[in-house]
Amino acid sequence: MSKPATPNDVETETPREEPGEAAVEAVVRLEAEVADLKDRLLRALAETENLRRRAERDVSDARQYAVSKFAADLVGVADNLERALASVPAEARRGSAVLKTLSDGVALTGKDLMQVFEKHGIRRIEPLGERFDPHLHEALFEVADPSVPSGTVSTVVSPGYAIGSRPLRAAKVGVARGGPAAAADGG
Repeated sequence: MSKPATPNDVETETPREEPGEAAVEAVVRLEAEVADLKDRLLRALAETENLRRRAERDVSDARQYAVSKFAADLVGVADNLERALASVPAEARRGSAVLKTLSDGVALTGKDLMQVFEKHGIRRIEPLGERFDPHLHEALFEVADPSVPSGTVSTVVSPGYAIGSRPLRAAKVGVARGGPAAAADGG
């Protein structure tokens, strides 16, 4: 039979050890590993969020600009409708009911086309009197006109079109020169 343990026996059986250098190093190593993993997790989350935002922007751009090539092709149709209307003198339209009906039909078709353009975010660029912008305008010639600031669009040969912030076709314009210097765009 074994004898019952006394309080002195218990203390000697399980002596309390102070943490050694190995244990402290292990804790420091594990804390560094946790910090590294936390940093990597935060970076991965940030990268995922950036990827999500980029994908949303790409989808939005695709929706907005998907019709760009098709719309650019239709711009020529709009021009031809305007030319057809301009080719029939007003006196001829007043003198002939058939020409008036045809002209009205062409005008309504042009108006419908402009409404479809507007519905899809395509806008007409009419830059007369605006400062020349090489991103939206194509200068065909210069006009000596001292009455307007130099660099101002003084003649529009053909209007331009844009979808969103991107030009489909630059407006073909004549630019004034010889007037006072145009005021710089300060905001």
